[in-house]
Amino acid sequence: MLPQADDYTVPLVDRGVRSGTVARIILLAFVLIGAAVAFVFFKDQLNNEIVLGLLGVLAMVGIFFLVSSIIGFVEVMPQSRSDSFGRGFIDSQPDGTLITDDKGRLLYANAAYGRMIGASKATEVQTLEELLSRNRESNEALYRLTNGLREGRDGHEEFRLLKPLGPSSGHGSGAHWYRLRARILPQPQGKGSLHVWQVTDITSERDDQERFFKELQNAIDYLDHAPAGFFSAGRKGEIFYINATLAEWLGIDLTKFVPGSLSIGELVAGEGLALIQSVQAEPGSKKTETLDLDLRRSNGQSLPVRIVHRVSSMRDGAPGESRTIVIARQKDDESDQSASVAAMRFTRFFNNTPMAIASVGGDGRILRTNAPFLKLFSGVVSRDDVDRGALLESIVHDNERGRLAQALAAAKDRQGDIPPIDSRHPKDETRHFRYYVNAVIDQTDETPEEAAIVYAVEVTEQKALETQMAQTQKMNAVGTLAGGIAHDFNNVLTAILLSSDHLLLQVRPSDASFADLMEIKRNANRAAVLVRQLLAFSRKQTMRPTVLNLTDVVGDLRMLVDRLISGTNVKLNVDYGRDLWPVKTDLSQFEQVLINLCVNARDAMPGGGTLTVRTRNLLAAEVAGYNYADLPNEDLVLIEVADTGTGIPPEIMDKIFEPFFTTKEVGKGTGLGLAMVYGIIKQSGGYIYPESEVGRGTVFRVFLPRHIPDVTVVAANENVAHQPATAASAGGQPVSVAEKAREPVDLTGKSAVVLLVEDEEAVRRGGKRMLETRGYTVHEAGSGVEALEIMEELNGEVDIVVSDVVMPEMDGPTLLGELRKTYPDLKFIFVSGYAEDAFARNLPADAKFGFLPKPFSLKQLAEAVWEMLDS
Repeated sequence: MLPQADDYTVPLVDRGVRSGTVARIILLAFVLIGAAVAFVFFKDQLNNEIVLGLLGVLAMVGIFFLVSSIIGFVEVMPQSRSDSFGRGFIDSQPDGTLITDDKGRLLYANAAYGRMIGASKATEVQTLEELLSRNRESNEALYRLTNGLREGRDGHEEFRLLKPLGPSSGHGSGAHWYRLRARILPQPQGKGSLHVWQVTDITSERDDQERFFKELQNAIDYLDHAPAGFFSAGRKGEIFYINATLAEWLGIDLTKFVPGSLSIGELVAGEGLALIQSVQAEPGSKKTETLDLDLRRSNGQSLPVRIVHRVSSMRDGAPGESRTIVIARQKDDESDQSASVAAMRFTRFFNNTPMAIASVGGDGRILRTNAPFLKLFSGVVSRDDVDRGALLESIVHDNERGRLAQALAAAKDRQGDIPPIDSRHPKDETRHFRYYVNAVIDQTDETPEEAAIVYAVEVTEQKALETQMAQTQKMNAVGTLAGGIAHDFNNVLTAILLSSDHLLLQVRPSDASFADLMEIKRNANRAAVLVRQLLAFSRKQTMRPTVLNLTDVVGDLRMLVDRLISGTNVKLNVDYGRDLWPVKTDLSQFEQVLINLCVNARDAMPGGGTLTVRTRNLLAAEVAGYNYADLPNEDLVLIEVADTGTGIPPEIMDKIFEPFFTTKEVGKGTGLGLAMVYGIIKQSGGYIYPESEVGRGTVFRVFLPRHIPDVTVVAANENVAHQPATAASAGGQPVSVAEKAREPVDLTGKSAVVLLVEDEEAVRRGGKRMLETRGYTVHEAGSGVEALEIMEELNGEVDIVVSDVVMPEMDGPTLLGELRKTYPDLKFIFVSGYAEDAFARNLPADAKFGFLPKPFSLKQLAEAVWEMLDS
């Protein structure tokens, strides 16, 4: 029998009433009975007046509490009002509620639980284990929740039963859904905790959800198979939904589509994205535009469409979400020949041209633009600005607005051949544009206000290439000039050094002129250093390229750099690349490059900072990432020298490699340091690029080609390694005999015949005199032709020829070739201020010769001749 309506709030099980109050009442009853018995037994021992008084007091107290309890002033068993509210609330819960202790014993079950399971009294109430253990799904849910309670976690589970828990359900006797909640009810300390269970029949809720999902699925199905495409995008253009129709048109596999994985920019072909981005709503509102553009299929083909694009904007003006309907125009559509379709085609072509186009009225206002125009000048002119009549002058720099006004006036007067206008971007002066203004000759009634059509092309990269080419030509011209000057300087310095050496041989150290002669020689040597720097810049200096491991080179220089920066609050950080490839360059020259760059970095950090030297390998595929135009697509080794100093201002960046340009104070720099660095790197086949930001620091990047050894050359070198060293060399690789480290030898006593060929008279006269003092017989010639004549007069009785390289009529390499025809074993020494490879490439591969770089001293000349004769 089910409970009646008036019993629906009475709990079936309530074992939670505390027994303390009843116990106190029983104790009080026993006390009162004991007192009564005491009065009976000891009535004779007490004074009657005292007994009567005590009985009177007790009677008064009893009557007071009796009357007070009747009128409600005193409650016999007081109960908290909040406790009564709480019990009333839990008793009237519509969900079945049970309370158990931490051992699972049932303490409370409300009437709703009884109605749910069909129980009318406490003896009929079943626990959750008894009810749910018969079904696997519900049993697993109960098991998970019980474990969660033991671990101190609340939880809930939903499960499905083929039959309801009881006969009272209003949803029939079929399958039912239930939600089971479990939570912990804390108790006072030391009394454990209680577990609260709530069981809710959610069958109707599930039915509503299934009905809603079916309706939603139908709506999605209708939208998916609509005869038009549709997509929805977020604030950043990420696509969250695309219907099946549009996916089929574009060849997108919806089974692999993930919301947010595509963007509008990936769907739109050409410059259509600029058109879409140009549609912007006012803050807090929405805007809808119809656009003609092309979408991009997955196979790369274009799909001409017309879209209805609706965008929203947040209250702060930030872009919101968008909704877009896409209408495709089929190729076989019979309406293709209509005027509307023709206009649609023109709009597509107009928006997909790679050139920015705008039509301009006679008052200089922009009438219409294409998508590339809006993209090229984004941030300057928007679609709304065009609708409000923006002026064309807003897209050019202030300095060129006058020329643009003249061009528009010429177009308005129907003039032809209006010269183009070059201008910088009005907001970004690093970008350059070229504008072409054409007059509208064939105006129609539909466009009477048009005066000109303006085409704009960005030429920033072209300008950069032109600037780079001009700088390269300038550097080459300066290098050629520096090389020519250095050649002439070498002749002058050689004459000075030879003359000073000759005079020093004739005076004693105690003579008054000895100090002056030494000063002349010292300054001549200082001038020779400057000349070598000029030759380094012009890439014509003497180099001894060898295969180097830059890790070893940088490691050897680290101590020297540490000494250079000591006491300057500059910290050195060296980052070595792993397994660096070998490079081929002159060791001493490359050391000069690193030292010079490190010294410049130190000077750029007067207040201290960090100097970083970094090396690494660059694969050919990584080279393009540096965006340097003339870097070859091959494996390179990168050396970076970076500082955190003051930086280089942009206006002088193009001048830092020019000779004699310096930002240092007078007397603290010659301006040849970076020029020499540039020349050495270029002569080594490498590249150098600076990058700097004022106040942030500078980094110099040096790229050297990876050296791949030639097997043939390696084998030849191994054979040569077992042969005695000689002053001459083969294969166009001359040996500078003046630079060999030899033990001191006696350079006199030679009775050899020397033919000295030099077009500079001072050098020739000084060399002849110096060699004669060493015991040589010297014949002199002013050119190669004269040298051949002297050889005929002497019948070839010459032991060695010392010849300049650059001479009038016949240069040194040609002279060597002519003499070797008749005298194949004739010893030969070239003297030049240029590098060996400047002339060695013009000689046969097996040519043997010695080399003496200018300027040289008497001792160096004598050593070179002595060693060549002795080889």
